[in-house]
Amino acid sequence: MPERVGFVSTRFAGLDGVSLESAKWARVFWDYEHTSYWYAGRLDRDAESSYCVPEAFFGHPENMWIDQQIWGRGERSRLVTRRIHELADFLKETLYDFVKQHEITMLVLENAVAIPMHVPLGLALAELLAETRLPAIAHHHDFYWERSRFSVSAVEEYLDMAFPPRDPELQHVVINLKGQEELSRRKGVSSLLIPNVLDFENPPEVDWEYTAGIREEIGLEPGDVMILQPTRIVPRKGIEHSIKLVSMLNDPKYKLVISHEAGDEGLDYRRMLEEEAQDENVDLRFISTMIGDYRQISSQGKKIYTLWDLYPHADLVTYPSLYEGFGNALLEAFYFKVPVVINRYDIFARDIEPKGFRLPIMDGYPNRRVAEEVRHILEDKQYREEMTEFNYQLASKFYSYSVLRRSLRTLVTNVTGLSWI
Repeated sequence: MPERVGFVSTRFAGLDGVSLESAKWARVFWDYEHTSYWYAGRLDRDAESSYCVPEAFFGHPENMWIDQQIWGRGERSRLVTRRIHELADFLKETLYDFVKQHEITMLVLENAVAIPMHVPLGLALAELLAETRLPAIAHHHDFYWERSRFSVSAVEEYLDMAFPPRDPELQHVVINLKGQEELSRRKGVSSLLIPNVLDFENPPEVDWEYTAGIREEIGLEPGDVMILQPTRIVPRKGIEHSIKLVSMLNDPKYKLVISHEAGDEGLDYRRMLEEEAQDENVDLRFISTMIGDYRQISSQGKKIYTLWDLYPHADLVTYPSLYEGFGNALLEAFYFKVPVVINRYDIFARDIEPKGFRLPIMDGYPNRRVAEEVRHILEDKQYREEMTEFNYQLASKFYSYSVLRRSLRTLVTNVTGLSWI
C-alpha cells in the first residue's frame, strides 16, 4: 500500500542541501506511488501538498530571540524556558494537524532533529514521535557538534533529548561516514549512510537557446576560459585558494567567476577576496545578480539564470572548500562533465576520494603540481573529455538515483514492516 509521506523541516525553499535532497527523495518515492507532503516555515512546494507554519522557520523572530538567549551562555532564565515550551507546544499542535489533514502514514524529518537551528521544533517532533509512534525517518545532514556556534549552550538537556531523539523506532540516515561514527558514539544509535545523489541515469538537459548569451553577459571574450566557483561567498569555501590557483596559471584569459553572494558571515570575506584578487592580478567576476533559484526576467529586463544554466558554459569548476557535509557542487560538476579541482576536505578524503575519481586535488592549498595539472586539463581537449566521462560513469555507480532507490526501499521496509513495492 502506498505511503503518505510527510516531510518536516524549518525550510523547503531554494537551493540549500536540505531542500534539494528532500526533493530527490520525494521524486524516488513518487516512482513507487508514495505521495509526499511538506511541513515547514518557508515552502516553495506545490500549495495543495504544503502546510506552511511561519513560526517553524528558523528565521522567525520568536525563534531568533530564543537563539540569542541560549547559545554562547551556560544558563537560561525561566522566561526563556517558558517561551521555548510555549512555541514547542504550538508547533506540536500544528504538526498533529498536518498529520491529520494529509493523512500522513510516515514522517521524514529533514535535519530538523540534527542541527538545532530551531530548538522548539526539535522538541515538538521528539514529543510527537513519542506520543504517536508514527513510522519515521530522520535524515541528518549535519549535527550540532559539528558547528562551533553550538558548542556552548544553555539547553544541553534539550540537545540530549531531541537532537536527535533516542527513539528506538526512529530510523536514522546520515550522509557521510564521520556523521555515522559520531552519531553512534555520542547517541548510541545506528544509522544508514545514504550519500547525496543526482540523476546520473539521465544526463542533464541543456537549454542552449536560453543560455546562448550567458558568457557575453558575464563579460567574457570568445577566447576567455571561465573558471567557475559555484558556491556562496563564505570563509569555509576557501575561495582564496581559487584566486591563488588562477594567479599561478598566469594568463589573462583565465577568468574566475563566483556564482553566489556572500552568506550570513557578512561582506568582510568578500572584500578580502577582492583585495587578494587585485594583489594577485586575477580577473574576478561576481555574478550573483544574474543567478536565481529559477529562470525569470529581472525588473531591468535581463535574464536570470539558474546555477545549472551556468555549468555547461564553464571550462573548469573550483571547489577548494575547507569543510563540507558532503559536496553537492562536486557531484554537479561530474554531472555536467566539467573538470573540477578540489581541496582535500575531510568528507571528500574519507567518503569520495577512495572511489577513484580523476581530478586535481589540493592538499590544503594550490601548488605548482596542481596548477600544471589544471593547465593540462584546460589545454588538452581529449584528455579533458576522457577525464569527465570517466568521472560521470563512476558517479553513476555510486551517486545515482538507483543508489537512493535501493536505500529507501530498505528504510521504508524497516519503519513500516511492509515492502514498498
